[in-house]
Amino acid sequence: MAQPPSSAFATCLNDVCGGRSGCVGYPSDILYQINWVDRYNLDINLEPAAVTKPEITEDVAAFIKCASENNVKVQARSGGHSYANHGLGGEDGALVIDLENFQHFSMNWDNWQATIGAGHKLHDVTEKLHDNGGRAISHGTCPGVGLGGHATIGGLGPSSRMWGSCLDHVVEVEVVTADGKIQRASEDENSDLFFALKGAGASFGIITEFVMRTNEEPGDVVEYTFSLTFSRHRDLSPVFEAWQNLISDPDLDRRFGSEFVMHELGAIITGTFFGTEEEFEATGIPDRIPTGKKSIVVNDWLGSVAQQAQDAALWLSDLSTAFTAKSLAFTKDQLLSSESIMDLMDYIDDANRGTLIWFLIFDVTGGRINDVPMNATAYRHRDKVMFCQGYGIGIPTLNGRTREFIEGINSLIRSSVPTNLSTYAGYVDASLESPQDSYWGPNLDALGQVKEDWDPSDLFSNPQSVRPGQKSVVDYFDNRASSNGSEDSSGGSNGGTRDEQGGCWSWRRSGPAFAVFVALFVGMVPGFR
Repeated sequence: MAQPPSSAFATCLNDVCGGRSGCVGYPSDILYQINWVDRYNLDINLEPAAVTKPEITEDVAAFIKCASENNVKVQARSGGHSYANHGLGGEDGALVIDLENFQHFSMNWDNWQATIGAGHKLHDVTEKLHDNGGRAISHGTCPGVGLGGHATIGGLGPSSRMWGSCLDHVVEVEVVTADGKIQRASEDENSDLFFALKGAGASFGIITEFVMRTNEEPGDVVEYTFSLTFSRHRDLSPVFEAWQNLISDPDLDRRFGSEFVMHELGAIITGTFFGTEEEFEATGIPDRIPTGKKSIVVNDWLGSVAQQAQDAALWLSDLSTAFTAKSLAFTKDQLLSSESIMDLMDYIDDANRGTLIWFLIFDVTGGRINDVPMNATAYRHRDKVMFCQGYGIGIPTLNGRTREFIEGINSLIRSSVPTNLSTYAGYVDASLESPQDSYWGPNLDALGQVKEDWDPSDLFSNPQSVRPGQKSVVDYFDNRASSNGSEDSSGGSNGGTRDEQGGCWSWRRSGPAFAVFVALFVGMVPGFR
C-alpha cells in the first residue's frame, strides 16, 4: 500500500483495511488515475479523495462512517459505466466504494428468488442464473455493466417489455445507510427507502446485495437486423416514421423489443422477439418494418445473450473515451411528427458533426414496465413508449463541434414537441439544468422527504443526486396513485451504486461494418489499445 495522505480520514480508511493489499488507493499513489480511478468518460476530469475495495458489508459500513466523520461525500461503483463519472463522485473529493468483490450468489429453489452480490457484471448474472435452474431477469445488452447501478436506476433491455425493468425484479436489498448501519429494505421493511432505492439509488445508500425474482428462460429467441444505407439521412425519414408507428402501437406484442440506430454510414433496425420464428411472422411485425439487408438468427436464451456478449465490438463499450451524451423520453403523445422527423434528418445531414463516431439511438419501452404505477418506485417512466440517446465520441479528445452537434439534435427534438420531455437517469445527461426534475419528475417531492429522513447531511451525493427536502420546481398534475398517464416533465438543456443503465454505446447495434471501423480507428490511436 502506498503512503496515504496525512489525515484523520486516511487513518480511518487504513484502519478498516487493516493492512490488506488492494484495499484503498489515494491520489498520492503512483498511477492512481489508471489503477484506481479509471474514468469512463475521459471528457470529465475528477480526482476522488480515495477509492476503496471492501470485501464484506461491514467494510462498507466502516468506510461510510469514515466519510461521515470527515465530511467527505460518498458514491459507489459497480461496473463504472456512468456517462458523467458519477460512480467516482462526479466531481473532485469523493470517497469511492468499489463493489467488485461482492460476487456472492445463491438461488432459492422454492420461490426462484436469487440473492446476488452488487459487484456482478451483467454477463456473470446471466450465466449464474442459467446454471441455477435455467432462470433469467431483464437487463441490458452490454456485458460489462454492473448490476449494482443497473438495478437501482432502471435497467432496460430487450426483454423489459415482457418482464419489466431490471429494478422491477428486485424484491429486497441489503443496504448500508448514511448512519453506517446495515439495513434490509423491501416493500414490507423500510418501504420508503426501498421506494427510493428503486430508481434513485445513488442518493440513498450503498446496496451490497439484491434479492431478485427470476423468470424461466424463454425457448427460442429471434434476433433480426435490417441494415439500411442511404446517401442522405433525409432519405431515412419514411423508414423511421414507419418504425415509430410500429413501436407506439398499443397492441404491440410484449415479446418484442427494437431499436432504430442512426450513425455516420446510415441506419440499422434491430429487434428481439422471444418466441419462435413462426410466432414472430404471425405477429405481422416483419411486414411493418421497411426491409434492407436482412439478417435473422434464432437462438435459445443463453445463446442470444452469449452472442451479444461475445461480439468483440460490444466489449469496446468498456473502453474509456471522451464523449458527450444527451437523452430524451417520449410518451405516446410526444412522438415526432412527419415534419419533425424530416427536420431532424436535414439537421443531421447539414451539421458539422466534428466526428465520424456518433450515434442516435431510439429504443422502444413500455409493456410490462408501464403496468406499474408511476409512484410505486422512484423510476418514473411508466408512461413512456420510446427513448432517444445521442452520443458523440472524440478520439482522442472531444471537440466543441461534436458537443454542439449532439446538443443541436436534443434542442431540435425538444422544440418540436408541444410539452417538455423528461430524461431517464440511466442515460445521464451531465448538462441538464434541472436534472432531478427531469429524472424523477412527480416523484421528486417524495424522494426529497426520504432523503431528509435517511440522509439529511447529503452524504451520498453527486452533482445530479436528490437533495434533502428537495421539491420539484415543476407543477405536476399528480394522479400517480391511480394512473400512469403522461405528465408535463421538466426540461432543461444511486442506494445503490451509480453505474448507469447504458454506460455503453451501441457498437454492436450499429452494424458489423461500422463496429469494425470503430475498432480499427480506436486501435490506431495510442493509449486506446
